[in-house]
Amino acid sequence: MYRPILLLALLSAGTPLPAQEERKIEILNSEYMEYDASVASGVVKYVGEVAFQQQKMLLSCDSAWYFARENNVLAYGNVHIIQGDTLNLYGDELRYFGNKKFAEMRYNVTLIDKETKLTTDYLDFDLEKNIGYYERHGHIVNGDNTLDSRAGYYYSRSKSLNFRDSVVIVNPDYTIYADTLRYHTVTEIAYFLGPTRIISPDNFIYCENGWYDTRKNISQFNKNAYLESSGQYLRGDSLYYERDNGMGMAFDNVELYDSAQQVILLGKYAIYFEDPEYAMLTDSAVLIQISDEDSLFVHADTLKSVLDSTGQYKILRAYYKVKFHRPDMQGKCDSLAYLESDSVFQLFGDPVLWSKIHQLTAEQMNVHMAFEEPDYIELSNAAFIVSQDDSIRFNQIRGRNMVGHFNENQLSLIDVKGNGQTIWFGRDEGKLIGVNKAESSDIKIYLAEGEVDRVNMISSPSAILYPPDDLPEQELYLSGFSWLEEHRPRTKQDIFRWVQH
Repeated sequence: MYRPILLLALLSAGTPLPAQEERKIEILNSEYMEYDASVASGVVKYVGEVAFQQQKMLLSCDSAWYFARENNVLAYGNVHIIQGDTLNLYGDELRYFGNKKFAEMRYNVTLIDKETKLTTDYLDFDLEKNIGYYERHGHIVNGDNTLDSRAGYYYSRSKSLNFRDSVVIVNPDYTIYADTLRYHTVTEIAYFLGPTRIISPDNFIYCENGWYDTRKNISQFNKNAYLESSGQYLRGDSLYYERDNGMGMAFDNVELYDSAQQVILLGKYAIYFEDPEYAMLTDSAVLIQISDEDSLFVHADTLKSVLDSTGQYKILRAYYKVKFHRPDMQGKCDSLAYLESDSVFQLFGDPVLWSKIHQLTAEQMNVHMAFEEPDYIELSNAAFIVSQDDSIRFNQIRGRNMVGHFNENQLSLIDVKGNGQTIWFGRDEGKLIGVNKAESSDIKIYLAEGEVDRVNMISSPSAILYPPDDLPEQELYLSGFSWLEEHRPRTKQDIFRWVQH
């Protein structure tokens, strides 16, 4: 039996030792020892409650070979290393290189450092730098989080871990799959350094760079980042997300896609709430309503998507300098709303609508859609419809209110309700034959291919057909006439062009 006298170590503590002597491994305890020349010269075998010390490192095991010349230890059975006040390393087998203070722990390896527990079968640990790493899979428990990866580094001093290859973090609320990840055990913040997926029952997140505060559930995602939630898809150059509040923000090249409405919102800044569902986009904001035939493009300073009072249907709103384009219809106004419940576009603030050859204006317009095509349009207060006859003549319809009915995306019937007035230029095989000027409280106007086919004066009618040159020029225009063709967005790029009037 060999029990070294610890007093010798205490007596020698006051005498400075050379650096090589400072790293010398000391035997503290053993129940049995023997020299075995067959292994190597100067090799000692220790058995039973074996304990070694090197500076602040303590090593215990069931049995060990000590190579005095090389200053190395081979330890077996219940191997335990204590480093400082917090780090404990356990395993079945150990190769310890004293001169480098380097440990190779094998089989059933466990590293415990305060709240962090790492298990693996192969762990190398540099006790000089307090860095451990594995390359054959490791499992870590830290608070509510478990982390797995094929390879990883643990930095004891900074309390951080670097993982690579098949990284998985499991939290009660979500699971993270990553290629490369850094995790800080004190702050519980995960940093993503490669393709990363975050999956939960409520949403899916992807990014290739960013961070996630697992304690506060706050995150920042960069590089090809996007979030999917309840049929919504949000992406941008960077995303900020607060899981507990269900709030996300996106910056630059923002895209929000609503699969239920087949609507895409674009902009440079967006904010999004999951419950109640709300989204706002600004800066070069664009709404695209996807259609198999003709998609609608809307531009405004600000776009919003909110739930109506029932909480079942969405309302899309566009504010300030609104312009929209689809091949069969274009328009402009100060603000616009789309009511999902009724499939109605509402236009406010000097609205103008162009449909084929017709220009429609009023104080407010409601465009009712059916199967993604215009069904009918309500023009309220100071309703006016104009179409160009030639370079100086315009066909005009004016009334208090109007309803325009569409057939195959063209106006086919116009109901004028109150103070109806018309100016129409009659032609025969293209030749101008007269100017029809009529008034009636209510008027029904039937059109074919955009041209007036039949006019019914409903109440108190009066109509005069003037020869082409008998009316003075000022009589060729109804009160409130305005031709706004220069404002018309004929292409989807024109929705960004704003002309004051």
